[in-house]
Amino acid sequence: MSLTDRTKHRIEQAGQSMLDVLFKYAKRVPFVRDRIEAEYQKVLQELRKSARPYADDIETVLRLPATGRARGSVLDEMRTLRDREDERWREGFVSGAVYHGDSEHIEFLNEVYAINSQTNPLHSDLWPRIVKYEAEIVSMTANMLGAGSVPADSADEVCGVVSSGGTESIMLAMKTYRDWARQERGITHPEMVVPVTAHAAFDKAAQSFGIQQIKIPVGDDYRADVRAAKRAIGRNTIVVVGSAPCFPHGVIDPIEELSELAFKRGIGFHTDACLGGFVLPWAEKLGYPVPGFDFRLRGVTSMSADTHKYGYAAKGTSVVLYRRRSLRRYQWYTATDWPGGLYLSPTFAGSRPGALSAACWAALVSMGESGYLAATKRILETATFVRE
Repeated sequence: MSLTDRTKHRIEQAGQSMLDVLFKYAKRVPFVRDRIEAEYQKVLQELRKSARPYADDIETVLRLPATGRARGSVLDEMRTLRDREDERWREGFVSGAVYHGDSEHIEFLNEVYAINSQTNPLHSDLWPRIVKYEAEIVSMTANMLGAGSVPADSADEVCGVVSSGGTESIMLAMKTYRDWARQERGITHPEMVVPVTAHAAFDKAAQSFGIQQIKIPVGDDYRADVRAAKRAIGRNTIVVVGSAPCFPHGVIDPIEELSELAFKRGIGFHTDACLGGFVLPWAEKLGYPVPGFDFRLRGVTSMSADTHKYGYAAKGTSVVLYRRRSLRRYQWYTATDWPGGLYLSPTFAGSRPGALSAACWAALVSMGESGYLAATKRILETATFVRE
């Protein structure tokens, strides 16, 4: 980056910071503060109303009952609440909540969960089948996202782990880049270059792991501005981010150009395909124009893809992938000097519900390529109908 470009970007950042400071002080003015508080109370009232619709007609349990309730009574209450809530989404007028509403598929996943309800992958010696399921979930997802294009004789070997959802996948990847950059490049004040349309999980990762976010604007097409990204990359940049697609507008960032910038600077590039990971590969096979976004691009070093969205698994699973094992090892947590013995975990959680991983595996193998192709065809044809 030239001195002029760097200066221009710093001015842009300073302008945003000034707006933040002005708003902070404006909130101290009584009139402004009162207006904000009034609007806040309106929003809070609506949130309380939507979050507690049973306050008037269903008993609230605040303390453990002295005597346990009959299981039949508990199940009856749960069925009543389920039946009342199912009306909210079964007609299809929701977004980002339920991705597969077919009752047979749901019952199938419920049965799989019941079979595996006591399993915990933290104890792989007791439940090795869950390790098998998770390894195969990672492999199936990786091969769907271009892992086969990585030369077999190279140092690269796409690998990954199963996480609890897209937010954890993103946070794991950002934590990995932070630790990699600290160890391999001596960077102690890490920065990540992120489009303003990137998922809020990147903000959460920045706050949690002490990474400075350098946010770049989007163009008239709502895709990340490549020139702005080039200006934003500096000596402390550890990773550049792109979405495939982004949540706000459903468009794919220029992943090819952005990842090439990262490749030439020797830094990481993360494709957030949480939303599109299980749609775009099949859309491409159906003949739709899909720009490059996965491991077929040499600059893409990690990806996140949500199995619990268009992978049609039960809620609570996602996959984070890395281009090489040497990068993934910075994700692991190990403690070798704990009095309780050797402790290690691949994700943030210790104990995890192995049944969710089993249900995820079952969803993938029961759908198969033909199932995902058919589902994607319906999705894209419906989108065309809505646009028209």
